[in-house]
Amino acid sequence: DTQRYRLGVNHHQIPVNAPKCPFHHAFHRDGAMRTDGNLGGTVNYEPNRFGDFTQDRNAAEPPLAGGTVDHYDHREDGDYYSQPGALFRLFDAAQRERLFANIAATIDGVPKEIVERQVEHFRRADAAYAEGVIAAMAARAEERKV
Repeated sequence: DTQRYRLGVNHHQIPVNAPKCPFHHAFHRDGAMRTDGNLGGTVNYEPNRFGDFTQDRNAAEPPLAGGTVDHYDHREDGDYYSQPGALFRLFDAAQRERLFANIAATIDGVPKEIVERQVEHFRRADAAYAEGVIAAMAARAEERKV
């Protein structure tokens, strides 16, 4: 154990320690002694738009005895937007402007298709939310031109 601690969690990637029959451990990406490229720029979260790293339902824990305690499936309820929309409507004009400016600054440089998807999420929460973010992004683009 001392040597594994010294070498790190990826000790099995060092050629002398590599198993003859390699095993796949896709979700254990980072750590000391990573020698295989660390999957490059591949995303390491799920769900994602690339279809990488899908969940394996066979690896899920079974429900506890009685069947009343299990992992909550957040996908069974489609209401993802009422709470953020209600919070947005509580903001006064100054708070909304700060929100729009922060989002525009943060989202600057993100690929267009991702920005469009995110703006659609804002629109589902509240149309004024999406329009405010779009206006702030346009204003930020105009500032860069000057």
